[in-house]
Amino acid sequence: MKSITEKLLEMIADYTGAFKGAYNIREDAACAGRQSSEHIHITSKEDMPGLDIHVDPGTKGETVFIPACVTHGDVDDLVYNDFFIGKDADITVVAGCGVNTDDEGEARHNGIHRFFLEENAQVLYKEKHIGTGKGNGVKTINPVTDATLKSGAVLTMDTTQISGVDKTLRKTNAVLADHAKLVIRERLLTDGDEEAKTEFEVVLDGEDSGADIVSRSVAKGNSVQDYVSCIVGKNRCTGHSECDAILAENGKVNAAPKLSAFHTDAQLIHEAAIGKIAGEQIMKLKTLGLTEEEAEKKIIEGFLK
Repeated sequence: MKSITEKLLEMIADYTGAFKGAYNIREDAACAGRQSSEHIHITSKEDMPGLDIHVDPGTKGETVFIPACVTHGDVDDLVYNDFFIGKDADITVVAGCGVNTDDEGEARHNGIHRFFLEENAQVLYKEKHIGTGKGNGVKTINPVTDATLKSGAVLTMDTTQISGVDKTLRKTNAVLADHAKLVIRERLLTDGDEEAKTEFEVVLDGEDSGADIVSRSVAKGNSVQDYVSCIVGKNRCTGHSECDAILAENGKVNAAPKLSAFHTDAQLIHEAAIGKIAGEQIMKLKTLGLTEEEAEKKIIEGFLK
């Protein structure tokens, strides 16, 4: 692997020289390393770029790493990864992406991930995005997540994008059966002229299914963010969508939460709050010896935890 790849892996997947268990490392649209485990099987797709990841029923406590790195401009990486999670399995998936360019070319990664969770399966899906490099080439990451959850399945998504990505469009679609649960925690920071759009669409098809979506974001510089969420309740279910955003400098945030209920026992809630950092918060930290810039940084770090 390239040294740039190793640095990106450290930032997006806590890489320390090796991954334990099952993994596939993608570098500049090619495989740079792969290993299956006894219960997690990774194979290449035959008809398109990407992977099939099969997790045996009842697998517990394992982690599969599938990070992707783009190390220079003029790379347009597209990958399709399908996860087949067996009944009663309980695993973690780490799927970070890092893009770097030190030249004028665009560095782009488009990752389409599909999850198929069998009955009572549980997945913690961790995805961290970052852009690095001193070049003028645009750094773009466009992730898509499609999830189908059978009865009692639980998918928890922990997604973070903190710095350096010029353009991103994140799309997440999910359909939930009886008693299935979807939990999403998104943290996003944009600066400069960066643009970020998030689109969530969740269909609560099954009885007593539920979704809890929370997005926390900070828009600095001249950056622009768009947040769009739609929760559809087709049965007795619970759904919650929340967007909290802080504006700094000339940042802009548009929030458009939507709820659609097609059952009398569908309980759906949405919340959206956009504002600047409160002056009293800054003053309190300044009395402790911090500069205004340091105080603002501390507040943002705490908000995005």
